[in-house]
Amino acid sequence: EDRRMEQTNNVKKIRESKMLSKAELARMAGISPLTIDRIERGKICRLATKRKILLALGLKITQKHRVFKQ
Repeated sequence: EDRRMEQTNNVKKIRESKMLSKAELARMAGISPLTIDRIERGKICRLATKRKILLALGLKITQKHRVFKQ
């Protein structure tokens, strides 16, 4: 298994702290629930997708380090 294709993040923790389902966050971010699921499991995603998730979680782009560990 190629670990380079994975990265830890806090998407699930923050989503659950805001009492949002995967489907709700996906709808707010304009992406599919499957994409949310894959990201929460540590799969990599595009920068544009990270930006959509940050904004949907009510965070600023400058707070990306709270969600995505680089």
